[in-house]
Amino acid sequence: MPSTALSVLDLSPVPAGGTVADALRHTVDLARRVEQFGYRRYWVAEHHLAAGVASAAPAVLIGQVAAATSVLRVGSGALLVGHRTALSVVEEFGTLATLHPGRIDLGIGRSGPPRADASGAPAPPPAGARVVDGLLIPALFSYAHLAAAPRYALATALLHQAGARPPGFAGQLDDILALLRGDYRDADGLDAHAVPGEGADLQVWLLGSSGGESARLAGARGLPFAANYHVSPATVLDAVTAYRAAFRPSAVLAKPYVVVSADVVVADTDAEARRLATPYGHWVHSIRSGVGAIPYPSPEQAAALPWTDADRELVADRVDTRFVGAPDTVAERLRTLRDVTDADELLVTTITHDHADRVRSYQLLAKEWAQSGDTGRAH
Repeated sequence: MPSTALSVLDLSPVPAGGTVADALRHTVDLARRVEQFGYRRYWVAEHHLAAGVASAAPAVLIGQVAAATSVLRVGSGALLVGHRTALSVVEEFGTLATLHPGRIDLGIGRSGPPRADASGAPAPPPAGARVVDGLLIPALFSYAHLAAAPRYALATALLHQAGARPPGFAGQLDDILALLRGDYRDADGLDAHAVPGEGADLQVWLLGSSGGESARLAGARGLPFAANYHVSPATVLDAVTAYRAAFRPSAVLAKPYVVVSADVVVADTDAEARRLATPYGHWVHSIRSGVGAIPYPSPEQAAALPWTDADRELVADRVDTRFVGAPDTVAERLRTLRDVTDADELLVTTITHDHADRVRSYQLLAKEWAQSGDTGRAH
């Protein structure tokens, strides 16, 4: 396997005409397959109230995937901790790590809208669309309209206990780490010990889409960091730069370790890959218009859906930064992403209507990646 490992991020997409049960079975099957193909880890996302996404309970799904595989690392990409307590997180993932020692990743994400930086001022927006050493960095997309959407408010209300206030992200992360280490103390000095959880054999990661709090905390705590090119391609360079600038060696890492995500569709030819990728714009549009992720259409269904210039503009940054093509085409673009971000590992997420096409995409990419013999820069 090349030194730049490939890993998988799965949203458990629900295909149009299919069921949630289909999506969950496909997730477990895909994990078995990619383990055979040589991928390093398999992360499941967390989404709620979305008809087209079945990954609402990461810990439950991780347990199923881990039980169905043998060497693949399995984890969350990311567990949204804003509606959980530190103890519940440690107990859930401590249970998983006890059952599957050395194979569980606790990937943590900060839920909620973007926040100001430590000085109280919003981070400056990145520059407009540009190409950096062959990698497209599009103009920043604003999520402000989604934060005000009724469905966002509904999800927030349903996820939180009545009257509960989400804890500060840094404090919650420190509580999680202290409970895992076994040195947690409250303000009065009283100790607490998570069972299961304390001393669990797992890896803690932070995931982030910008150069904000998550990237800086990951660096300051000496944790590995995952940057989202597939979610927020405009800010991926800000994220990895902020992480590395803040990095301090820890008992976990002596130097920074970065995973960068990419949205990918691979087929035998460029033309076939483009056909399979046709529904993606409509699917992203359903998310960004505030409707919520729809069941993933087939290429034929997508071709029959209305599509305007305004629709195209709403999703252009995501569509234009998806890596679509034959194996050599996509592998070359992934090498560019790796080199520009200096990624130690690439996290590939692939959505197609038919499960067989998704499995085939991962298979073709793994084969090309291994055969290319491209080890890139030393990490």
